[in-house]
Amino acid sequence: MTKGDRVDELLGEIRACRICAAHLPLGPRPVLQASATSRLLIVSQAPGRKVHETGIPFNDPSGDRLRDWLGIDKAMFYDTGRVAIVPMGFCFPGTGRGGDLPPRPECAPAWHPRLLPLLKQVQLTLVIGQYAQAGLLGVARGTRLTDTVQAWRDHLAHGRLPLPHPSPRNRLWLARNPWFETELLPVLRERVAAALHAAD
Repeated sequence: MTKGDRVDELLGEIRACRICAAHLPLGPRPVLQASATSRLLIVSQAPGRKVHETGIPFNDPSGDRLRDWLGIDKAMFYDTGRVAIVPMGFCFPGTGRGGDLPPRPECAPAWHPRLLPLLKQVQLTLVIGQYAQAGLLGVARGTRLTDTVQAWRDHLAHGRLPLPHPSPRNRLWLARNPWFETELLPVLRERVAAALHAAD
């Protein structure tokens, strides 16, 4: 079995997952994309309601902003041969008083250790939001999300780049942290372009 076959087989298992079905208000619908040739890995939080309905990752205003940050269009973003999108939770977890609930805790431990090691062509990993940063960066993350993102140069040395969530809810954070757009985004776009075109 080739590496590509192993990834495809595992994606089939993941999309049939029902581990936390009893806790999902809209039922399970795992949303992710990956291939053995993916060069850019995006680790995010969990799908929102609109993404659950369409089954397309980041098919919402957050996705529009993220693609703008990355400097790529939808065709490139959804090219699984180049871009893998593997959230901490693959299914919509429901909505709480302050927005969407956190990713289900069963998901990443069950699937990330099996899937991520198969993505051997990844050149850059984007770690989006506090839950992804807790899961991937562990003790290397800061006390607050702002601290973690401000230390982006340290993380980039290890092939990982922490980002805030591109949700419209984060407009205030972006306004309070203008360095994100002036210092980090140009480097982000440069590194994303280099990763995506590494095989060209």
